[in-house]
Amino acid sequence: MDLRLTGGGTGEPLLLLLHGLGATADVWSGWAALLERHWPGRWLAPDLPGHGGSAPLPDYTFDALAEALLPLVPPTGPTVVLGHSLGGVVALSLAARTPVTAVIGLGIKVTWTAEELARAQSLATRPVTWFDSRDEALTRHLRVSGLTGLLSDDPQGLDERDGRWRLALDPRAFRVGAPDMPALLAKSPCTVTLARGEHDPMNTDAQLTALGTPAVTLANLGHNAHVENPEQCLTLLAPWCHP
Repeated sequence: MDLRLTGGGTGEPLLLLLHGLGATADVWSGWAALLERHWPGRWLAPDLPGHGGSAPLPDYTFDALAEALLPLVPPTGPTVVLGHSLGGVVALSLAARTPVTAVIGLGIKVTWTAEELARAQSLATRPVTWFDSRDEALTRHLRVSGLTGLLSDDPQGLDERDGRWRLALDPRAFRVGAPDMPALLAKSPCTVTLARGEHDPMNTDAQLTALGTPAVTLANLGHNAHVENPEQCLTLLAPWCHP
């Protein structure tokens, strides 16, 4: 699988950072300096398949996305996976397939209505929109990925051809649907922590705690807590970090 990767550090443990639907690995750019100071090993942040600079998949399921990431996880040595939203679900699916020390799922939407699922399926079947200007395409990309006002640019989120621009996102990625969280948690033998921003409209404290897994609420943050305040979110990795 052709994946675009960013990363840094050396040694163990490995930290794998997985972005959410519509975003790219560049949402973790604000973490680089923090990880250089506090993370004791290597870290990797891929563009998920069908996002940014990574190749698309024939079909999009949580399992298929996890399978594409398997080569990134070493067969031995500790690996911690921090995934945001879709990335958090993929992290759980990955942990069921390969030895992972811990999963932190941030901002996962765990409850879906029929209307929300129908809307996602509709987005998956829409034809690709081409824009005459980069600014128009960037505005659409940031809105789709929920990053309006949080990022000023995301070059990997755009694709230019013959002077026109489109989102790099494969719209078929919206077909992933709703995760079966109880089943995913049951199949993940590692330590799992679920986290959310206090003001995240996509989930509630009650929804997370009902799953019977340790849950953390990050004060004063929203859905994209990892972009809003990397320092605060780094506390989720405290057991493995240098002070």
